[in-house]
Order: sequence, then structure tokens, then C-alpha cells
Amino acid sequence: MPYTPPPELADLSLVQIAEQVAQRKLPPVEQWDPQNSGDSMMRIAADGTWFHNGGEITRPAMVRAFASLLMRDESGTYWLVTPFQKLSIEVDDAAFIAIDVAERDGGLGFRLNTDELVVAGPDNPLIARGDTDTPSLYLLVRRGCEAKLNRSTYQQLADIALASGDDWTVESQGAQFSLLPNQIDRP
Repeated sequence: MPYTPPPELADLSLVQIAEQVAQRKLPPVEQWDPQNSGDSMMRIAADGTWFHNGGEITRPAMVRAFASLLMRDESGTYWLVTPFQKLSIEVDDAAFIAIDVAERDGGLGFRLNTDELVVAGPDNPLIARGDTDTPSLYLLVRRGCEAKLNRSTYQQLADIALASGDDWTVESQGAQFSLLPNQIDRP
């Protein structure tokens, strides 16, 4: 079955973005309890590039397939999970990269490097880390995995925040998020 990427964020309303998110059928890895575990010999670099045995995985379809099986446990370990086994995977920074953002109808929709769409809100909060000189923004995606906002997406979000005031906060689906590290996020 050929892969059809979602339309560009600029062309979608928040309702359409939410529909795209709902249409994505992810494997129910939370329900699986495989007894066999090991090391996948895979790594996700800080720029979102996936590697296996030191070689880059260049097929986007493979990256999307592996990403759909990804989870992070309470200890911070990342796993690729199937019904039969779970394999650890090294993640340098974040499992995903947020590469675009659009503000629509009281919400912020993000496109990830895997072509997935995520709407920020109470279930998918934005998290500011680092310090005021070198801040980093992350979006909780699913199963404990986050997306780091790339530089252009960070700038887009900063422009959205500054357009509504000078307190460096944004709102999405009723939740307010600070873009500054060490600030309290308010649901």
C-alpha cells in the first residue's frame, strides 16, 4: 500500500489536523508484554536520523514503521516493542523532531519528522528545558516519547507567543505553556 503523507499544516484547520491524528492507527504496544528482550543495535541521533549497526536507515517507510513501535519506560529506557520481543534503542536527545507548527482555532498543530501530526494540549504538553541562554522546547508525543522542536519550529512558536503578548507563553486546547525554562506550565 503506497504511503500518502498528510497535507501541509498551512492548508489544515485544527479540526482537520485532529482528524488526521485520529486516523493514524498505531500498534497497541502498551498492551503487549513480550518475554524476549534484547538490543536493537539502533540509535536515533539528536537530529532525528535513525541508525542500525552504525549505518543510516535511509528509507522513510522503515523509520515510520519503527517509530510506531517506539515507547519509553518509566526509567527512561527506549524500546521497540512487538508482541514477541522488546528491543532497547539508544536515543541521543528526543525520539522525534517537530519540523513545523500551525496555530489554528485555539490549538497548535505540529508536524514531526515522521510525517505524524500532534496537537499540543493537556495530553501532549510543551516542555521548556535548558536555561534562558540555551532553551530547548519539547512536545510530548506518546508513550513517554518526545519531539524536540527544531530551530525553525521554535522560531515559529516564539513568533506565535510574541504576537499575543510578551510573556513568552502559548495556549493550545485550553492549556498554557511557557516557552521559557523553569517556568510552571499551567493546565
